[in-house]
Amino acid sequence: MAGNSKIAIYGAIGANILIAIGKFFAAFFTGSSAMLAEGIHSLVDTGNGLLLLLGIKRSKQEPDDLHPFGYGKEVYFWSFVVSVLIFALGGGFAIYEGIHALQDPHVIEDPTWNYAVLISAMVFEGTALYIALKAFNKSRASSGNLIKNIIQSKDAATFAVIIEDAAAVVGLSIALIGVFLSQQLQNPYLDGAASVSIGVLLLVVATFLAKESKGLLLGESANPAVIASVEKIMKEHPSVKDWTLPQTMHFGPDSILMVVEIDLIDSMELLEAEKTMLAIRDEIQSQEPTITKVFIQSSNNLHPNLT
Repeated sequence: MAGNSKIAIYGAIGANILIAIGKFFAAFFTGSSAMLAEGIHSLVDTGNGLLLLLGIKRSKQEPDDLHPFGYGKEVYFWSFVVSVLIFALGGGFAIYEGIHALQDPHVIEDPTWNYAVLISAMVFEGTALYIALKAFNKSRASSGNLIKNIIQSKDAATFAVIIEDAAAVVGLSIALIGVFLSQQLQNPYLDGAASVSIGVLLLVVATFLAKESKGLLLGESANPAVIASVEKIMKEHPSVKDWTLPQTMHFGPDSILMVVEIDLIDSMELLEAEKTMLAIRDEIQSQEPTITKVFIQSSNNLHPNLT
């Protein structure tokens, strides 16, 4: 999954660098508030992509005494930081610039630069969004509703890029409509209103991303399909009479901690119980490789715990 995430992030960074340069040139030559807001938006998105790459790199550090379960949650932390930056820098500046334009409005005399940059940017952002969606589709469990899959996804880096790119496409559409109507109706207030609208959009996107990243940072359980797979193993094993609901926590997109208590048949000897629990652990990790840490506890008094 990390490889797919990097491909999506590299695509987004490349697109945003080119787009940011074009937007700032257009804003300089035309004085468009919406274009300046969009330029800042692309600049923030570029920085966010670099932070997500940093998170992925740091998440690959080996476990140590201070972090015995590894550093997988680094990517969740940096995804949360990205959401804060989108909120504060992207949304905040866009709203500020829009209000400033509404207080001191002026009609854009020649919007050619704006049209050229916005249309080119939509092509670049659309391509980056396609790459991110393609990477996400390789890792998601089902082909159902995209929003539902993003909410259920544990790959914060990839869904952060998808959310950013989708917001960028919508923001570009708003800017294009604002510039067009402002020019056609000779109404300078529409350009400022477009900038405010882009800001509000970014605030909504940042809030959604922060909520999803916070849940993963605090520790979310594995998807129901993973838990169901583990329970199926318990159900089909002849030596297991009963078990508790497996307790799981994600320490990264591909790293799950699982604790489960099982009740073995009463006639089983200690050595046989150890072998059985070891076999169950190996089968769980074989069928669900994202479960990297398995702790099996026995409710039978004479049976050991297996980690």
